[in-house]
Amino acid sequence: MTDTQALEEKIAHLERMVTDLSDEVARRGLEIDRLSRLVGMLAEREAAREADASDSIPLADQRPPHW
Repeated sequence: MTDTQALEEKIAHLERMVTDLSDEVARRGLEIDRLSRLVGMLAEREAAREADASDSIPLADQRPPHW
């Protein structure tokens, strides 16, 4: 195997690795987006449930006891 062939083989492997990593990053990005939407939805649901549960100020908006 010549040096040129070895370099071409190495480049081919590196190109494949870059493609695989790019695909994985794209999949992770989609998963992060999905989970972010889910967390937002759950936070809104909890805030609505907390507001419906009582007429008091939601815990997130209350001042800490040391104030």
